[in-house]
Amino acid sequence: MASTPNGAAAATSSAAGGVPPVDKEVDFANYFCTYAYLYHQKEMLCDRVRMDAYHSAVFRNPHHFRGKVVLDVGTGSGILAIWSAQAGARKVYAVEATNVAEHARELVRANGVADIVEVIQGTMEDIVLPEKVDVIISEWMGYYLLRESMFDSVICARDRWLNPGGVMYPSHARMWLAPIQSGLGDKKMEDFDLAMNDWNLFVEDTQSYYGVNMNALTKAYRAEHEKFYLKSSIWNNLHPNQVIGQPAVIKEMDCLTATVEEIQEVRAQVSLPINRDRTRVAALAGWFDVHFRGSQQNPAAEEVELNTAPDENGGTHWGQQVFLLTPSLRANEGDSINVSFSMVRSKENHRLMDMDFTYELQESSGKKLPAISTKIFLE
Repeated sequence: MASTPNGAAAATSSAAGGVPPVDKEVDFANYFCTYAYLYHQKEMLCDRVRMDAYHSAVFRNPHHFRGKVVLDVGTGSGILAIWSAQAGARKVYAVEATNVAEHARELVRANGVADIVEVIQGTMEDIVLPEKVDVIISEWMGYYLLRESMFDSVICARDRWLNPGGVMYPSHARMWLAPIQSGLGDKKMEDFDLAMNDWNLFVEDTQSYYGVNMNALTKAYRAEHEKFYLKSSIWNNLHPNQVIGQPAVIKEMDCLTATVEEIQEVRAQVSLPINRDRTRVAALAGWFDVHFRGSQQNPAAEEVELNTAPDENGGTHWGQQVFLLTPSLRANEGDSINVSFSMVRSKENHRLMDMDFTYELQESSGKKLPAISTKIFLE
């Protein structure tokens, strides 16, 4: 997850898609301000997978930067802008919406590239550059790639400022889905049952001591807690051994051509073959990868990948998102799980996601069990 360049681009696209326009002041308070804190910047700067991928992408492809003009969208601490300058860029415009821009300026001066890097505090849609750029670099990815809707800002920057033949860093992105085994569902169900038992005792006590029947609110309380415990995606760094089937790509993006419209709603239908015998499919897990390939017209000398898949060494600060299957499924090697998936932006907050899953087990014999539908919230 990068720092923050923009709120206006997201507001424009959301309104165009029939979603109520975004209140920019509320958006700034709820989202942008988070990234103004150095502790948040440090969390991302300590992610070695993230850092190594961007560092390798820049310094193994110096032909993309030497003598070029670079735009860093959501510069945060300014590290990508500094690397771009160190790789030989003629000029770097580092755009940042929050007050962390002051820290970025300080780091730029301390690293001796103030004559190349210009930090601009403002939103991507509002700022005006004095020239077009050859490279747009940004670490815009949120949980499961698209949470936070920051890629809208990158698209805005690309459409306004990228020269023909320019390159995007990263250039491509993919979203993945896979079946997993996990005890998270059991723990969440236990927590849910405890919460409901506590509520029931509260209802009894309120009736007994104060003569007020609170039971009319039980249905709403249950729905509220079902969403929190069972229908909200869960951040986790999974071990590869927990993946019990073949992962599938559910979305591919070329960052040079992708549009806001195509990322406002993601739909996919995939079949996930199970490769573990006598297992329980407790959840589906989602992650992403991005690639630094340059473009067809101006390819990278050395392609670099940033992968957030389950990793036995601990993975990244993005982790994976776990989507509980309630009920879970008993499966055997050779079975498949057929999944119909959709993800749209929340009407209450365009930076969050609402997901619908319909899943069915298809046994190796060809028999299909009844399909189950569930809604998951990526908040």
